[in-house]
Amino acid sequence: MATTTINVTAINGLFAQTASSTAITNTTTETTLIGSGVGSLSIPADGFAVGDSFHAKLIGHISCNQSATIRIRIKTGSVVLADTDVIALAAATNRNWEINVYFTIRTIGGAGVASIVSGGIFSYVKNAGTDFEGSNFLFINNTDFDTTVSNTLNVTAEWVAASTDNSIYSDIFMLNKTY
Repeated sequence: MATTTINVTAINGLFAQTASSTAITNTTTETTLIGSGVGSLSIPADGFAVGDSFHAKLIGHISCNQSATIRIRIKTGSVVLADTDVIALAAATNRNWEINVYFTIRTIGGAGVASIVSGGIFSYVKNAGTDFEGSNFLFINNTDFDTTVSNTLNVTAEWVAASTDNSIYSDIFMLNKTY
């Protein structure tokens, strides 16, 4: 009997959230969606290589009024890696939401030389429906992304208008290196 060998590439877990994030409610201040966890969200200076690829996934709860708008950004420090732009939301009460973000390092070096491409999708289900609503995005940063410095990932949300009806937080966040 012949033996077949299958090569499996392990997914390298970098961070797993172990507690829900703080709810972002009744504010227009850009605030992190990441709760405490295990692992690290930081890549040291000169720690990236061309082709390094990552997947970040967040799942949580959202409530908002009929005219709510939100913006979600994926960042390292003040450098934006991806941006949903402003998303108009339909009314939702304690509904689940999810965002998947993929990143690939295209070029390493200092700002203006380094390049990263990031893309993904934000989705949720509104109160009056069963179809997914949301927004997809694709962003190339080849201007101020810098691989020669330490980079710490952050995912933020910002309500365009403050309301006690508007609240979002994450229950799950995982960051994996996929290549």
